[in-house]
Amino acid sequence: MVDWGLANQIARFAAGAGGPAVEADFPALVAESEEHLRGYTQLELSEPVPPPEAVDRATWAEVNLGSMAKLLEPVDERLTKRLEMAGPFAGPLRIVTGATVAAECGLVVGYMAQRVLGQYEVSLLDVAQPPRLLFVAPNLAKAVRDLQIDRDSFLGWIVLHELTHVFQFSGVSWLREYLGQLMRDYLRTVEVRIEHGAAGGMPSFPEPARIVQDFREGGLVALIQTHEQRRIMNRIQSAMAVVEGYSEHVMDVLGERVLPAYEGLREAMDRRRRSRSYPERVLQRLLGLDLKMRQYELGKAFCDRVVADGGIDSLNRVWDSPEALPTVSELEHPEHWLARVGRSEPAAA
Repeated sequence: MVDWGLANQIARFAAGAGGPAVEADFPALVAESEEHLRGYTQLELSEPVPPPEAVDRATWAEVNLGSMAKLLEPVDERLTKRLEMAGPFAGPLRIVTGATVAAECGLVVGYMAQRVLGQYEVSLLDVAQPPRLLFVAPNLAKAVRDLQIDRDSFLGWIVLHELTHVFQFSGVSWLREYLGQLMRDYLRTVEVRIEHGAAGGMPSFPEPARIVQDFREGGLVALIQTHEQRRIMNRIQSAMAVVEGYSEHVMDVLGERVLPAYEGLREAMDRRRRSRSYPERVLQRLLGLDLKMRQYELGKAFCDRVVADGGIDSLNRVWDSPEALPTVSELEHPEHWLARVGRSEPAAA
């Protein structure tokens, strides 16, 4: 029902061209970073690293809309069945709703395409789909210009971040399936209610007071979350906070060790993340992206604290099993997590 062709057109328009692309030997950067990551994380790849691809904004948007279409398939099917119950209005409602969802998805992905620097694109729902390692070349060039930082060190730093994700999903046997199952569980709870009215049917909205309260707590994303959805989402956010926080920790530790001009990169990146216009901040709030960013910052603080207390061996206990992942509360109190799982003895040299 969703018109993904329309979504792609809107995403391309919203993303814009982005200006000149950065020129870099990404295969060489990946090969160099791979050895550093293997030595520090002690994770072993179960399959080769995907060939790195320098892409433009439009290509990145197209790839992510494809993933979004796969993700929303079960919700799309349920929505189509609900609209079929709208009688003579089913056809027009299907067209309008499909175009509306397409526009929303296109605008969101187009906006994100303006900002993202790199991505390890791995499908959580389709294990047969090969992962891709993407670097958005125009955005990288713009970041180097805007932040006035050393180009080679910055590119190496971004590669360290994305390649860490490769080591996580390839080196931790249960991680991809665990997150995929959480996503399937969450999508099974998503229901679209169409309540009959004069126009044949309209989406059901909560009361205004509820809207204000939920918006304060987590943006409009919170409005569609039932108690069961919030429970599942807490587990997803905890896992993703660890995935992203671990990567942020690793890129800083290795960046300081191996990059010739590492000093100032973290400050520059934090400055870039904070540099949002008022409309952008409002949009991030609406989409819940600011909540996501806080989760990633919390994940990095958790990883930094655990390593400072027990070393990388203790932090790697998060990869023992899904049960070893920290809870939302333990993310804020790493000492409680360490007390629960125990510290690891350093690996023998």
